[in-house]
Amino acid sequence: MKVDLTHYDANNKAYAASIGASKIKQLLWFVLGALLVRNPLIPFSGFRKWVLQLFGATIGIEARIRPGVQIKYPWKLKMGDHVWLGENCWIDNMTDVNIGSHVCISQGAMLCTGNHDYSSPGFELIAKPITLEDGVWIGAKALVGPGLTAFSHSVLTAGSIATKNFEAYGIYQGNPATFVKTRTIKP
Repeated sequence: MKVDLTHYDANNKAYAASIGASKIKQLLWFVLGALLVRNPLIPFSGFRKWVLQLFGATIGIEARIRPGVQIKYPWKLKMGDHVWLGENCWIDNMTDVNIGSHVCISQGAMLCTGNHDYSSPGFELIAKPITLEDGVWIGAKALVGPGLTAFSHSVLTAGSIATKNFEAYGIYQGNPATFVKTRTIKP
């Protein structure tokens, strides 16, 4: 058997229903997200936060949202207090992404909740939530895959690719990311 993408259902009704927003809201987000959130000419983090909240994101106090941040569906995003989203980070949240407090997602990092069933001729979409607990740091240009939980204060180093959960205070590096050492935070 071979992959046959003519069997892929681009109009998958189950996925469309799981998006959680009307076509009009999705279209408005597509346009306004590009103009008001990703736009590097608007330097105000508070304004970006307001626009994301307008579209249903839950965002705690003192969030820092830099230019170029891309979020697929803000209504599926929950962020705690003092979260930093670096330039050009991408939260591809086809399902829920939950980010704790004091989390840093560095520039160019990607949180990707979706993948495809490579064993299926129709290449069906699979979406699994991502959770980043308090104090987590995702390094620049790192990738966090679907279904992953990064437990308290864990770190994914720059350019690394995570496919499995991180232990609390663990530092992970590489492709695939593996445990390197325990994070020690100075008093």
